[in-house]
Amino acid sequence: MKTYTPHTKGSPDRWTRFLGAVLMVALIIPYIAVSQSTTPPVNLGTAGNFAILTKTGISSTGTTAITGDIGVSPIAATAITGFGLIMDGQGTFSISSLVTGKVYAFDYTDPTPSKMTSAISDMLTAYTDAAGRSNPQYTELYAGDITGQTLTPGLYKWTTGVLISAGGVTISGTANDVWIFQIAGNLTLATGANVSLIGGARVSNIFWQVAGKSTIGTTAVMKGIIVCQTAIVMSTGGTLDGRALAQTAVTLDANTVTRPAAVTDVEISPVSQASALLQNYPNPFNPSTRIHYSIEKAAHVSLEVYNLLGQEVATLVNLRQEPGSYTVPFNALNLPSGVYFYRLEAGSFTSMKKLVLMK
Repeated sequence: MKTYTPHTKGSPDRWTRFLGAVLMVALIIPYIAVSQSTTPPVNLGTAGNFAILTKTGISSTGTTAITGDIGVSPIAATAITGFGLIMDGQGTFSISSLVTGKVYAFDYTDPTPSKMTSAISDMLTAYTDAAGRSNPQYTELYAGDITGQTLTPGLYKWTTGVLISAGGVTISGTANDVWIFQIAGNLTLATGANVSLIGGARVSNIFWQVAGKSTIGTTAVMKGIIVCQTAIVMSTGGTLDGRALAQTAVTLDANTVTRPAAVTDVEISPVSQASALLQNYPNPFNPSTRIHYSIEKAAHVSLEVYNLLGQEVATLVNLRQEPGSYTVPFNALNLPSGVYFYRLEAGSFTSMKKLVLMK
């Protein structure tokens, strides 16, 4: 005799939907935990006041352009070479035609020594913090060759080196997301490699903690804060949008280094027309491109183009201009292929960027 068990009509459907919902939640929750950045940023302390900070020296050859302060400690200013330093009247800092900012060294007049001691201490603390983060979301990703990949927010760890070849790498996330890359070996950007940001990702939230040597190849474009236990070496025409914080030396060769703006730098005057030099478009180009810039107040404006030897190859603007935005065409029909730099001076404002001619 059959046993009949009564049930409410439709209950199997509800049970199926319930199990499906449980399964969906089980699948979604781990995905959210990995996809949403919960990684706190590395606190740079007073080291964050510098575009370049080292313990053993900074050297430059060619036409280098640095936006932000640079400094060395505990070594003296003699370890800063190729900058043509000019001391200020009080002896607390120097200036250089290559630096839009100030130059500091441990042997300068008080209070600079204590300022530099604090900055170096904060740099070492930041390195220890970044290297000591645990429970990475990603380990040994792509065996260290991240060329052509898109990296979402989180903590990454490699027990070897990391390579970015000419295909570049993309960092994708929002303005609040954080990336920390723990690299036990060397960090190498090959010639022409490019670190690209999408989705609002901010340079100031990207930290490359490197135990070995950091090398930025010829014409390579690097983005982020490099906290390096050894040397940071930039090859001819390489660009760094971020900071170079090295426990040994930083070596430059006709490079552009730009300290990232703090959030307050952007938010203070959101509607004001500030002076700015934008990236030319197209870039690379052949044989023509356009250079865009804006000036905050009336000033004598000069816009010049230089080759890698620091030789002026073109003067595009040399006159007084009123406040506003400007676009200047540049035709390089008579120039050979290569990397060039364009430099804008408008009153006290100075900025330089790189352009690439490919025929």
